[in-house]
Amino acid sequence: MHIVVDQLTKTYGNQKAVDNISFRVRPGEILGFLGPNGAGKTTTMKAITGLFSFDRGQIHIGGRSITGEADEVKRHIGYLPEDHALYTEMPVIDYLKFIAEIEDIEKARIPMRLREIIRQTGLQDEKHKKIGELSKGYQQRVGLAQALIHDPEVLILDEPTTGLDPNQIAEIRELIKSIGKEKTLILSSHILAEVEATCDRIMIINNGQIVADGTASELQERARGKSVYTLGIAGGEPDAVFSSLKELDNVEMVDFSDSGQSLFEVRSVDQSFPAREIFDMCVDNSWYITRMTPRETRLEDVFRQLTMN
Repeated sequence: MHIVVDQLTKTYGNQKAVDNISFRVRPGEILGFLGPNGAGKTTTMKAITGLFSFDRGQIHIGGRSITGEADEVKRHIGYLPEDHALYTEMPVIDYLKFIAEIEDIEKARIPMRLREIIRQTGLQDEKHKKIGELSKGYQQRVGLAQALIHDPEVLILDEPTTGLDPNQIAEIRELIKSIGKEKTLILSSHILAEVEATCDRIMIINNGQIVADGTASELQERARGKSVYTLGIAGGEPDAVFSSLKELDNVEMVDFSDSGQSLFEVRSVDQSFPAREIFDMCVDNSWYITRMTPRETRLEDVFRQLTMN
């Protein structure tokens, strides 16, 4: 089922949370929706689900307008918000039966649908436990089961792996990939490796506007015109080195490396890396270079390049 968003605009007071954005998602496609906090991701997803009104534009799902035929369109949408609330005192199977009734699934079909969704989300051994007794990973599975219980053709997942450990993230990722083969799916996440591994296409939003749209390899290719190096500089205070690097004309971006404060990630303005300028800077300050290693462009580099402002 196609999702078509056309010139969507949503304003809060004087601030445009979403600014005239347009995009499409094809049936069977998993779209990764990225952006920094406050970029407009959640507003856009809630507008698609019909939970938020919007000032201007149109949203069509399967050819139907979310504003003109809201009740019919919502039947085809499953939504897992980042801060989803579960009834923790209810056993899993009772909660899912309750949701099935709310979703107006035919009463005779509910037992079969419960068996299907419990199997699909791997909740067979947990179905009689209270939700509050489950681990965070299994609670996320219950949230996914709730979003899927009415077998929607469109699935919107907002940060579905927040708070999970690496093993739980891998499990939920595989579950999402298997679900995505049959659905039109929009996935928002701050974990870029997860998006790269899960999604067919990636869209980045910043300040309410779409700043990139393509496959992970296409976005990485777009950023390859600029050199990125891991740079080690010793002999000076890390903050002073950081400030001096930022002042160089041919340096576009500087950040501390995760490996330690004497290591920096440095991106050049263009493909030519400013090695001579960095060397002269170190000589002037009696610092010395311990490492200068070129790095392959990653999705993280693309994201930071497009959203740091």
